[in-house]
Amino acid sequence: MSVLAAIAVLAVLILVHELGHFIAARSQGIHVNRFSLGFGPIIWKYQGRETEYAVRAFPLGGFVGFPDDDPDSDIPPNDPDLLRNRPILDRAIVISAGVIANLIFAYFLLVTQVNLVGIAQVNPQPGVVIQQLAPDVSSVASKAGIQPKDIILAANNREFGTSGKEIEDLREIIRNNAGKPIQLEIARGDQKLSFTVTPEAKQNGGSIGVQLSPNVKVERRRASNLVEALQIGASEFQRILNLTFQGFKQLITNFGETANQVAGPVKIVEIGASIAQNDTGSLFYFGALISINLAIINILPLPALDGGQLAFLLIEGLRGKPLPTRIQDGVMQTGLMLLLGLGIFLIVKETSQLEWVQRLFQ
Repeated sequence: MSVLAAIAVLAVLILVHELGHFIAARSQGIHVNRFSLGFGPIIWKYQGRETEYAVRAFPLGGFVGFPDDDPDSDIPPNDPDLLRNRPILDRAIVISAGVIANLIFAYFLLVTQVNLVGIAQVNPQPGVVIQQLAPDVSSVASKAGIQPKDIILAANNREFGTSGKEIEDLREIIRNNAGKPIQLEIARGDQKLSFTVTPEAKQNGGSIGVQLSPNVKVERRRASNLVEALQIGASEFQRILNLTFQGFKQLITNFGETANQVAGPVKIVEIGASIAQNDTGSLFYFGALISINLAIINILPLPALDGGQLAFLLIEGLRGKPLPTRIQDGVMQTGLMLLLGLGIFLIVKETSQLEWVQRLFQ
């Protein structure tokens, strides 16, 4: 259910993006012949007066189709309401409307989060939480009697405080002590317990079969009225926007060290599923974060993205005429193949890193 919730959030964000394009076109009287949520085989469709509405098998995508290049369209090529026959400003509005819709929707989600659930204030606590145990009941942690939600306070007399590097330090201790006993001090409710575990030797070092997470206390602060919710929502929106731009800047200027942090659809769904399972109220915030990232990615001047089409319009405005169709098609097709290649690479990579997939091949 948590995975389905994460997929539903992404599907809604894509729907909002495509609705932006669709509404911007139809409000100007521009012909639209297809509106589709998802890719692949059609599982449901409805034929309107002019537009075919469809839901397809794979919900992580979508598109708005125009009859401009449809050979089966009965609309005359010189029809003034074809997208390609409209002035540059009209086309720019249609192309950029998806990005604008995502930004507006992100702000709406943040205001909803503040008003209904509250913005989470995270207070770090000492120790590292055992989020869950490996499904294998014969794992080291299971046999030792360790339970989910136990808090590891110390390992081999190394106490864990509230800094961000506590989890990595604990993992390092476990990895470096394969086959050697480790003394763990654990808090379980009001009890203080002591366990001795011997990490099992794995390919990447020792393992005791646990998933770790920071020990934090989350407190939520809700807005007292709608005006305050709008103000806090605006502040959070600006903060996320700034952090997103900083992230893209680091990716460009320090690609070697930050490239491995790029997340594809599988990783995004995994993160969303974890949030849905552990903190459902933060799905609004998760949706806003992804919606802002989706908007910024789409506005980049890259082929096959909205920003790439806007770049073609800018060139057309400067030249006084569009680039030849064969050049535009060649650039767009090349960009699309590169993006599809990157997407497939990320999907395969992230799927292979899923815990259940790794267990399947062990």
